[in-house]
Amino acid sequence: MAALLAAIPAMAAAAERIVSPAGPALQEVVAQAAPGDVLTLEPGEYAGPITIAKSLTLAGKPGATVIGNGKGSVVTIASPGVTVRGLSVTGSGRDLTFRDSGIYAAKEATGAIIEDNTVTDNMFGIYLYGAVDSIARNNRVVGLKSGRMSEVGSGVTIWNAPGAKVIGNDIRFGRDGIATMASKRNVFSHNRFSDLRFAIHYMYTNDSEISDNVSIGNSVGYAIMFSNRLKITGNISDGDRDHGLLVNSANGSEIRDNVVIGRLQPIDRWLSAGQQTGEHGVPASDGTDAAVLGDQRLGPQKCVFLYNANRNRFMDNSFENCSIGIHFTAGSEGNRMSGNAFVNNRNQVKYVGTRYLDWSDEGRGNYWSDNPAFDLDGDGIADNPYRPNDLIDQVLWTSPQAKILMSSPAVQVIRWAQAQFPALLPGGVVDNHPLMAPIAPKKALQ
Repeated sequence: MAALLAAIPAMAAAAERIVSPAGPALQEVVAQAAPGDVLTLEPGEYAGPITIAKSLTLAGKPGATVIGNGKGSVVTIASPGVTVRGLSVTGSGRDLTFRDSGIYAAKEATGAIIEDNTVTDNMFGIYLYGAVDSIARNNRVVGLKSGRMSEVGSGVTIWNAPGAKVIGNDIRFGRDGIATMASKRNVFSHNRFSDLRFAIHYMYTNDSEISDNVSIGNSVGYAIMFSNRLKITGNISDGDRDHGLLVNSANGSEIRDNVVIGRLQPIDRWLSAGQQTGEHGVPASDGTDAAVLGDQRLGPQKCVFLYNANRNRFMDNSFENCSIGIHFTAGSEGNRMSGNAFVNNRNQVKYVGTRYLDWSDEGRGNYWSDNPAFDLDGDGIADNPYRPNDLIDQVLWTSPQAKILMSSPAVQVIRWAQAQFPALLPGGVVDNHPLMAPIAPKKALQ
């Protein structure tokens, strides 16, 4: 009762306060505000940096801009229950080590809401550093455009912030769109990414959701690494460079209703690549499987790359027009594949191994655009199994120099013999119940 009575004066004092750029310094106004106050900034420029160390709302009218002094973070949230809304924020420092950001939510910022802001030209855009249950929503984040991607920060970064949500943001330039490390129970949904290294970069983040995001023209769409029990649904990768979906040491996840589509792109994108082959968690690629046409190259090189990824379920995805539809290696075991559409990929599957893998689940396989199949009983399932690879493919993967022999009569004889005597076929992927038509993706390209 005593605590309740003590809180009544503070609640009564909470009010909306109009702040003018011609008035006292913004940090002074914030320091004098009462918990629960709503500080509404009139259009104009306000000097940063500022630190919000009490529960309040800092809201800007259109044109309200907080400009840092080039050192540290511009807006730091260091209290629970803070909302930062409708501001333009720019001018952070350039120190990666100290996480210089446009808007920085510290570990004290439980439940912070960062929404409808324009955050431009900062080392990191928005950083949720241990801010449990925080939300970054409907922000426009434009990162640094100069320098190497590895030397700048990401649009939204999450470090050990369980329950944090990143929803409806538009993120361009900088290193990664969303980068998360050592977290759990996060939701990344309805975001749009372009001109980045990775649209979403997942590291050691479990029991989380990635849904309905759009990645356009990045180096990699969705890089999922060292994380377990994820729901990856309804995402789009359109014209990303290397991989639409990279799954490295990620296990027990549901990957459903995603679309990866490749396009011919200027070969200069690879010659001036911002991504380094030694990047942690990204297996190096020598480009031997790339489809090159004049001064253009088909990208992504791989719609999906599975590397030591186990017990994942791929259902009803569409992988189209990549150099390789899906490449899996390094002991990826127990993955279930059904209802996926592999359309017009130069190589539908790359699997270098001798085991037979059945890519159908409970009598339902996948659609393969190069499968000349019949369906005499009209049940939607092809009458014969489909094998995406043969002995010649295995030889080319292990000895790429053998491509010079592809037009020789010997190769044609071997392929004819395999067709007549299936026992000659090597181990690999077999779809025993291939679909006659693709499943329409639930999310159309935007």
